[in-house]
Parts: sequence; C-alpha cells; structure tokens
Amino acid sequence: MEIWIVRHAEPDYEHDSITEKGEIEAKLLAERLSKIEFAAAYCSPMGRAQKTASYTLEKLGMQATTFDWLHEFRGMVVLNDEITYTWDKMPDYWCKNNDFYSYEKWLETEVMRSDNTPEEYEKVCNGIDELLKKHGYEHEGKIYKVVKPNKDKIVLFCHFGVESVIMSHLFGISPMPIWHNFCALPSTVTRIVTEEREEGIAAFRCLYFGDISHLYAGGEEPSFAARFCEVYTDDTRH
Repeated sequence: MEIWIVRHAEPDYEHDSITEKGEIEAKLLAERLSKIEFAAAYCSPMGRAQKTASYTLEKLGMQATTFDWLHEFRGMVVLNDEITYTWDKMPDYWCKNNDFYSYEKWLETEVMRSDNTPEEYEKVCNGIDELLKKHGYEHEGKIYKVVKPNKDKIVLFCHFGVESVIMSHLFGISPMPIWHNFCALPSTVTRIVTEEREEGIAAFRCLYFGDISHLYAGGEEPSFAARFCEVYTDDTRH
C-alpha cells in the first residue's frame, strides 16, 4: 500500500487558514492529486489542512475522514522554565545530546518527560497504527504484519510536525533529526510505500519527501514558510 502525506499550503496562522498564495498552491496540488486513485482520504481538524484538502477532495469527488491525532503535533516541553513546542529547538541545544538521535532514548530524556510529549507521541503512533490496521497492516515490533496485502493508496492532509512523528514511528527512528534536519515546504507531498520482500512482513520505505513538482509545473515559486534564515545576518526568521 501507499501513504501519501500532504502538508497544508502556505498558512495564514492568524485565521488558521491559507493565504492567497496558499490557495494557488492548493489548486496546483489538486491538479496533481486528482490524477491519483485514492482508496481513502484523511485530514487534520485544523482549518489550514481542511482548506488545502478541499480543492483536491472536490476534484476527486471524495470526502475525508477527520482525525484529531492528525492535528499539528501538540507535544510540549518545559525548558528554561518556559513551556515550548517539543519540535522547535535550537541546534546548540539538541545536537549536544546524543540521546535525542536515538529512537529508544529520545522520549526518555528529562526535557521530553517534562510535559505532555510522551502522551502526544503515543496518541499519534496509536492513530496511524489503527488506521493502517484498517487497511490490512498490523504493527508488530518494528515491522508490520500483512493481514490483507493490497495496493491501496491513502492520502493524509496534515502538518510537518505530525508528519515527522508518523515517519518516526513507521521507520523506527527519532523524530528529532526529521524535525530539525528536514523541511517540508507548504503543499509538499511525501510518498511512502510498503515493501513485502518476505511473505507476511511489510516495512515502509519513503519514495520521496517534500515533493513540490506541482508548483514547478504551474510556474509557482515555493513559499519560504517553514524555513529559517539561510545565514544569520538575513532579515528573516531566526
């Protein structure tokens, strides 16, 4: 089977929607995705994901099931007496602790256990496992037991933070390097597929991450949103 993960188009965070540029991105995305035969569509409850999905769903003549666990990742930590998002840490902090790179250890670090991150991470992991079980793949250790082999394609409209958690769980790796060393620009597409090289056993493999070919096909420059300053002296996000 295939999992297509779509990050929402350029966000209007103030109104939890998308910008005018985001609407252009979402429409170009819809042109691309409308050529795919999806078995099912799933969506975050947040407005920017719902709006992005609406253009594709209209073209496909489909409705999406909304899952709360596809909401932008809500894990928080306490750092320097402040409550902050789990996934937004300066490199000078997180790169110094090798435990953050470990799938077995990152969630056991003192900072990750300082607030609700373990519970929120488990919620997303359970959510994707329940969804995949519905589609014939049952989580077992670090692989998936094939209960009903199929070539279904499903699409998830959500957010970069939670996308990283999903990938972390599917691949058995810490989400920290994904959060900090990868960047899914607005309206990007990530495509993950099962490989069943042993009978009854499936592993997931990423065919491509953060693809924006639909923007280039439509002559639309990708948004800077989600990025930070390329050099420190830039007058952009730090």
